[in-house]
Amino acid sequence: MCRHLAYLGAPQPLSRLLLEPPHALVRQAWAPRDMRGGGTINADGFGIGWYPSGAAEPVRYRRATPMWSDAGLSALAATTVSGAVLAAVRSATVGMPVIETAVAPFGTGPWLFSHNGVVAGWPASVAKLAERLPTADLLTLAAPTDAALLWALVHDRLRAGATPGEAVAATVREVDAAAPGSRLNLLLTDGTAVAATTFGHSLAVREEGSAVLLSSEALDDGPGWRSVPDRQLITATARGIDLTPLGEA
Repeated sequence: MCRHLAYLGAPQPLSRLLLEPPHALVRQAWAPRDMRGGGTINADGFGIGWYPSGAAEPVRYRRATPMWSDAGLSALAATTVSGAVLAAVRSATVGMPVIETAVAPFGTGPWLFSHNGVVAGWPASVAKLAERLPTADLLTLAAPTDAALLWALVHDRLRAGATPGEAVAATVREVDAAAPGSRLNLLLTDGTAVAATTFGHSLAVREEGSAVLLSSEALDDGPGWRSVPDRQLITATARGIDLTPLGEA
């Protein structure tokens, strides 16, 4: 499995999310607390996406190496400030490639996307779902992985006019029907709002004033964190968080 997080709020250095907390994402890479479904560490790459002030699209920084081994990350994270961030560390499913383009966040235009989990029976279980995508989408998948296909399915719905919450909820339901037993924790943001799901894996949230933070594992032992129940759609802005059971979303 992987670990991921999303933040919306006052601009702050990336290091405060990724490196400095006692259980920051960099620690979750080598000492995760909850790796249900397989894996021991998240050493198969990491990625960070953030929205610079005034920019129309986010910046992505991705590597196929462990987060803790990137010698330049500390300086980058300390000097890069943003009020909207999505980041992930990767534990590759057996048989899937360990390459930079397989690392979240995936993205197109204003969107950033991440998947924590696994599609059961990949790839045969979801071959029929892939058939409905435009051929150009299949030819330009970022990588031959379940996460890249999930992003293509979500993006196809966004392109058709679905809201972020509708896009991730419908994709989770569709994939679960085709591939029972999948773990489908998704994160999607455009820099102003986040849509997320819990489906077979953990997610913790913290709200502080106008800031919202969602993370696979709490970044510290502070009292502000709360666990999100399984099979929920989470929609978040800097104004707060709403939860809806996926069966009702």
